Amino acid sequence: MTRPPPSARTSTLRFRTPLVAGLVALLAAIVVALGHPLLKPSSDSTATPGQDSSPFLPAPSLSDRPPSHAPHRESRGALDEADGVVPDGVTVLDDEVPAVANLDAELLDALRRAAQNAADDGITFTVNSGWRSAAYQKELLRKAVAQHGSEAEAARWVATATTSPHVSGDAVDIGPDRATDWLSEHGSAYGLCRIYRNEPWHFELRTDAADRGCPRRYADPTQDPRMRQ
Repeated sequence: MTRPPPSARTSTLRFRTPLVAGLVALLAAIVVALGHPLLKPSSDSTATPGQDSSPFLPAPSLSDRPPSHAPHRESRGALDEADGVVPDGVTVLDDEVPAVANLDAELLDALRRAAQNAADDGITFTVNSGWRSAAYQKELLRKAVAQHGSEAEAARWVATATTSPHVSGDAVDIGPDRATDWLSEHGSAYGLCRIYRNEPWHFELRTDAADRGCPRRYADPTQDPRMRQ
């Protein structure tokens, strides 16, 4: 291909130079108009900490955000030993525990006499539950309803605060299984009887059981006339 003479190339360069210069000038004007941070006055570099030199709005501060809801708190204190909650490992001999100390005196005496003889067979009576406050009984019933799905089904396992023999101190739940088996076999000699077939751990005092034997067991508390008061 034939190259253009030098005079033609010179004319082309002279035409392109003003065009490029004009484009550069136009771009510079656009950048200045947009306020690009690189072209801001140097005084911005001395801004105090916390100022934002970016062209975007800063995120709202914590004080600008709506306050979160405070966590819900129970209106009453948590249940504890004073309500009859039993720590692990409590026996019928632990007078300092309210669940034991607040039991009916005759029931507690019978339990301790039986426990002494059971100890000869290597068995210890552990108290899983004894006396309970009305508040504790209500809480147990509330949980039973939630667990079993209805008040009718819960009543087979937990009595109301006004009918429960635990609230009056007339019932005790004994463990472990060896202890309940021992009491089921020998308890009548001390007046200690199982009352419900579905609760082998639940014992109450029947003072004439030593002579007449323990009464016939109810299938569950709903069969007990005391629960219908």
